[in-house]
Amino acid sequence: MKTTISEVSKYVGQEVTIGAWLANKRSSGKIAFLQLRDGTGFMQGVVVKSEVEEAVFQTAKSLTQESSVYVTGTIQEDNRSPFGFEMQVTKVEVIQAAIDYPITPKEHGTEFLMDNRHLWLRSRRQHAVMKIRNEIVRATYEFFNENGFVKIDPPILTGSSPEGTTELFHTKYFDEDAYLSQSGQLYMEAAAMALGKVFSFGPTFRAEKSKTRRHLIEFWMIEPEMAFYEFEDSLKVQEEYITHIIQSVLKNCALELERLGRDTAKLEKISVPFPRVTYDEAIKFLHEQGFDDIEWGDDFGAPHETAIANHYDQAIFITHYPTKIKPFYMQPAPDRDDVVLCADMIAPEGYGEIIGGSERIHDYELMKQRIEQHQLPLDAYKWYLDLSKYGSVPHSGFGLGLERTVAWISGVEHVRETIPFPRLLNRLYP
Repeated sequence: MKTTISEVSKYVGQEVTIGAWLANKRSSGKIAFLQLRDGTGFMQGVVVKSEVEEAVFQTAKSLTQESSVYVTGTIQEDNRSPFGFEMQVTKVEVIQAAIDYPITPKEHGTEFLMDNRHLWLRSRRQHAVMKIRNEIVRATYEFFNENGFVKIDPPILTGSSPEGTTELFHTKYFDEDAYLSQSGQLYMEAAAMALGKVFSFGPTFRAEKSKTRRHLIEFWMIEPEMAFYEFEDSLKVQEEYITHIIQSVLKNCALELERLGRDTAKLEKISVPFPRVTYDEAIKFLHEQGFDDIEWGDDFGAPHETAIANHYDQAIFITHYPTKIKPFYMQPAPDRDDVVLCADMIAPEGYGEIIGGSERIHDYELMKQRIEQHQLPLDAYKWYLDLSKYGSVPHSGFGLGLERTVAWISGVEHVRETIPFPRLLNRLYP
């Protein structure tokens, strides 16, 4: 019977065969302990010399790291192992013997590991991070599907910038200019006017020359847009979404969180409603904490966000940022025109902003005015202006950065470990 490591609990007391790789090994004259992995998980295989043919024991004893094998044996419960099961091996068939595998159990430098990212992914730690990432993706689709959202795929090649910045990757689109998308938001607004509640999930690109632990050049975004949803409605969806994915990871990735040494008590604290502070209140708080380097009208940096979030020990919303530091499409606050109806969700423990969102302008004249104020080409935005011209309604949306969210929930320090093949300022390999 062929099976996988993740399924062995169904076969206790039975003999099965698993295709696996040898992650590590230790042996003595009488017993060999094989640390096996098959992509679905990790499990120990025990080969006892007195219970198998001599050739089987010698094969097991001579196996090299990352050799591929078929192992056959009986599944037993093992309460000493976090996994809970092990295999009493009776047969080992070598598929390919790996020679001089470069990533050994010793310590390696980050650059070496990044150069060997295609192999580093096989490690227990990276396996755990990718499983948590996968669970967040699964729970994302679950949440939006259960709440009546329609999945829409915006284009990756665009002719304009939703943020109005120069941090774009330029390319030629036959005889005209095009850019790699930095956000699908404008297209998602068009979809929301057709389908009500929509979400996208895809790659985005930012040509920021940043080397911080929070930044990637290519990353994945979840971007919902909701017709007839005002600012407060959107905040409620964001709270519910974040708590849903956290609960899903706590429930379905307990082994992976344990492997990463994650303090799950900190995740268990995350519950709705999230605290909210206005930008004005945040500036005042920072001044009281001795941050004299920031004034009203400045955007927050990582130290500022961390100080604010740590004060609450919870994910929080910072709302009502100054109009001048936010994109052109954000709806002004009803009682003052110097701030907009927007919010950044800041994760605790120093992980920074994971969501940015706002109510969108739905007045045609105001939208046209803002586009002109930001010196954006009206021709390129004509289609977007049509949305506020033909049956416009109040609508809101937000964008969540997947890799930052994975880093926070898994407790990993740097986002380079939260995407399979990171693209960094000085890294396009492998």
